[in-house]
Amino acid sequence: QVQLVESGGGLVQAGGSLRLSCAASGGTFSTYTMGWFRQAPGKEREFVGRISWTGTSGYYADSVKGRFAISRDSAKNTVYLQMNSLKPEDTAVYFCAASRAVVPTSARTYAYWGQGTQVTVSS
Repeated sequence: QVQLVESGGGLVQAGGSLRLSCAASGGTFSTYTMGWFRQAPGKEREFVGRISWTGTSGYYADSVKGRFAISRDSAKNTVYLQMNSLKPEDTAVYFCAASRAVVPTSARTYAYWGQGTQVTVSS
Protein backbone atom coordinates (compact mmCIF):
# COMPACT_ATOMS: atom_id res chain seq x y z
CA GLN A 1 0.00 0.00 0.00
CA VAL A 2 1.44 3.32 -1.09
CA GLN A 3 0.63 6.50 0.79
CA LEU A 4 1.00 9.84 -0.97
CA VAL A 5 1.00 13.24 0.70
CA GLU A 6 1.03 16.45 -1.32
CA SER A 7 2.24 19.79 -0.03
CA GLY A 8 3.25 23.18 -1.33
CA GLY A 9 -0.06 24.56 -2.47
CA GLY A 10 -1.17 28.09 -1.73
CA LEU A 11 -2.21 31.44 -3.12
CA VAL A 12 -0.10 33.04 -5.82
CA GLN A 13 -0.55 35.90 -8.25
CA ALA A 14 -0.86 35.30 -11.96
CA GLY A 15 2.57 34.95 -13.51
CA GLY A 16 4.03 33.54 -10.33
CA SER A 17 5.43 30.12 -9.51
CA LEU A 18 4.80 27.33 -7.06
CA ARG A 19 6.42 23.97 -6.48
CA LEU A 20 4.28 21.13 -5.25
CA SER A 21 5.75 18.10 -3.55
CA CYS A 22 4.37 14.60 -3.20
CA ALA A 23 5.99 12.37 -0.60
CA ALA A 24 5.50 8.64 -1.03
CA SER A 25 5.76 5.90 1.56
CA GLY A 26 4.82 2.27 1.95
CA GLY A 27 5.96 1.03 -1.42
CA THR A 28 8.86 0.83 -3.83
CA PHE A 29 8.73 4.38 -5.13
CA SER A 30 11.12 3.79 -7.99
CA THR A 31 8.82 1.23 -9.61
CA TYR A 32 5.87 3.59 -10.04
CA THR A 33 5.01 6.01 -12.78
CA MET A 34 3.96 9.18 -10.98
CA GLY A 35 1.27 11.49 -12.24
CA TRP A 36 -0.24 14.83 -11.36
CA PHE A 37 -3.89 15.67 -11.82
CA ARG A 38 -6.03 18.63 -10.89
CA GLN A 39 -9.68 19.33 -10.31
CA ALA A 40 -11.27 22.75 -10.38
CA PRO A 41 -14.65 23.44 -8.74
CA GLY A 42 -17.47 22.10 -10.86
CA LYS A 43 -15.10 20.45 -13.31
CA GLU A 44 -13.88 16.94 -13.90
CA ARG A 45 -10.47 15.80 -12.80
CA GLU A 46 -7.87 16.70 -15.41
CA PHE A 47 -4.55 15.11 -16.25
CA VAL A 48 -1.61 17.48 -15.79
CA GLY A 49 1.44 15.34 -16.45
CA ARG A 50 3.41 12.28 -15.50
CA ILE A 51 6.97 11.11 -15.09
CA SER A 52 8.37 7.68 -15.73
CA TRP A 53 9.73 5.51 -12.95
CA THR A 54 13.24 6.24 -14.20
CA GLY A 55 12.61 9.97 -14.14
CA THR A 56 13.88 10.31 -17.68
CA SER A 57 10.59 10.65 -19.50
CA GLY A 58 7.81 13.14 -18.94
CA TYR A 59 4.50 13.82 -20.62
CA TYR A 60 2.30 16.87 -20.16
CA ALA A 61 -1.13 18.10 -21.00
CA ASP A 62 -1.14 20.78 -23.69
CA SER A 63 -2.59 23.26 -21.23
CA VAL A 64 0.56 23.19 -19.08
CA LYS A 65 3.27 22.23 -21.55
CA GLY A 66 6.20 24.60 -21.37
CA ARG A 67 5.05 26.03 -18.02
CA PHE A 68 5.00 22.99 -15.72
CA ALA A 69 7.73 20.44 -15.11
CA ILE A 70 7.71 17.21 -13.14
CA SER A 71 10.75 15.72 -11.49
CA ARG A 72 11.40 13.01 -8.95
CA ASP A 73 13.96 12.32 -6.28
CA SER A 74 14.15 8.62 -5.57
CA ALA A 75 16.42 9.15 -2.57
CA LYS A 76 13.64 11.18 -0.95
CA ASN A 77 10.72 9.19 -2.40
CA THR A 78 9.31 12.47 -3.62
CA VAL A 79 7.93 13.78 -6.88
CA TYR A 80 7.68 17.47 -7.65
CA LEU A 81 5.52 19.64 -9.84
CA GLN A 82 7.18 22.95 -10.68
CA MET A 83 4.57 25.39 -11.92
CA ASN A 84 5.67 28.59 -13.63
CA SER A 85 3.79 31.39 -15.36
CA LEU A 86 0.68 30.47 -13.45
CA LYS A 87 -2.70 31.56 -14.75
CA PRO A 88 -6.03 31.94 -12.94
CA GLU A 89 -7.29 28.93 -14.88
CA ASP A 90 -4.65 26.82 -13.13
CA THR A 91 -6.63 27.22 -9.91
CA ALA A 92 -7.57 23.75 -8.69
CA VAL A 93 -6.88 21.05 -6.16
CA TYR A 94 -3.79 19.21 -7.32
CA PHE A 95 -3.37 15.50 -6.74
CA CYS A 96 -0.44 13.20 -7.20
CA ALA A 97 -0.97 9.57 -8.07
CA ALA A 98 1.06 6.41 -8.53
CA SER A 99 0.65 3.82 -11.26
CA ARG A 100 2.29 0.46 -11.93
CA ALA A 101 1.74 0.97 -15.64
CA VAL A 102 4.74 2.05 -17.69
CA VAL A 103 2.49 4.32 -19.74
CA PRO A 104 -0.72 4.99 -17.82
CA THR A 105 -3.48 5.71 -20.29
CA SER A 106 -6.10 7.05 -17.91
CA ALA A 107 -6.68 8.09 -14.32
CA ARG A 108 -8.11 4.64 -13.66
CA THR A 109 -4.66 3.12 -14.12
CA TYR A 110 -3.40 5.02 -11.09
CA ALA A 111 -3.98 2.87 -8.03
CA TYR A 112 -2.86 5.29 -5.33
CA TRP A 113 -3.82 8.91 -4.80
CA GLY A 114 -2.93 11.67 -2.40
CA GLN A 115 -5.44 13.87 -0.63
CA GLY A 116 -4.69 16.90 -2.78
CA THR A 117 -3.38 20.39 -2.20
CA GLN A 118 -5.14 23.61 -3.15
CA VAL A 119 -3.57 26.00 -5.63
CA THR A 120 -5.22 29.36 -6.13
CA VAL A 121 -4.00 31.82 -8.73
CA SER A 122 -5.29 35.35 -8.43
CA SER A 123 -5.58 37.68 -11.39
